Amino acid sequence: MNAKVWLIGAGPGDPELLTLKAVRALGEAEVVLLDDLVNPQVLAHCPQARVLRVGKRGGCRSTPQAFIQRLMLRYARQGRCVARLKGGDPCIFGRGGEEAAWLAGHGVACEIVNGITAGLAAATQCGIPLTLRGVARGVTLVTAHTEDGASPDWSALARSGTTLVVYMGVAKLGETRNHLLAGGLPADTPVAMIEQASLPGQRECRSTLSRMQRDAADFALQSPAVLVIGEVAAYHVHQLAGASMRDHGAAAIL
Repeated sequence: MNAKVWLIGAGPGDPELLTLKAVRALGEAEVVLLDDLVNPQVLAHCPQARVLRVGKRGGCRSTPQAFIQRLMLRYARQGRCVARLKGGDPCIFGRGGEEAAWLAGHGVACEIVNGITAGLAAATQCGIPLTLRGVARGVTLVTAHTEDGASPDWSALARSGTTLVVYMGVAKLGETRNHLLAGGLPADTPVAMIEQASLPGQRECRSTLSRMQRDAADFALQSPAVLVIGEVAAYHVHQLAGASMRDHGAAAIL
């Protein structure tokens, strides 16, 4: 049978950030395996599909990864069009790579549909440019939570000169702060902590590296949230400013 699985990134939460290719793939799907962080409004693009909720969220009871993979294989071998719908991007802390390799090892073709990752959307929603000429020469995406409990090389990251975007880091704020300070990152380095990026309930807390754990506690920061650490986290580019300038320009031309 022509078995196939789509590994689809649903973006950070705002349903308008879904790509056109994702919409097309969902429209073809017969079975959708739904991640816990996907906005339910996205399901409007696949009313014909059977939806199976296979949520995975840190600190909560989650569907085992092996079971999810077996479900994908089972339905694909039945000749159905299967969509594995994930929050953000499948290949940025979304296990897209390992799922694609596992399916290929079982003779099932898959196609990855990229989504806007939460770190990018969170920064943009708060007016933070992750790279900025003369300020940040690059950006590093890193997770503070790993399956084997290992930690990133925070000292190397502190010396990298890049903006750090930390996923799944709420539970390890103190550890992250201490390691970055020990690695030489200044205590007054700006930090933005962004909860529920792009959703109506989005909240942001601006702080500094030395104060971020205390400020997060006062703010009652909760997951899902991302941290943006670096000089650009002090910026707040007002998106409406650009629109206002365009409006004035149009008026002048008219």
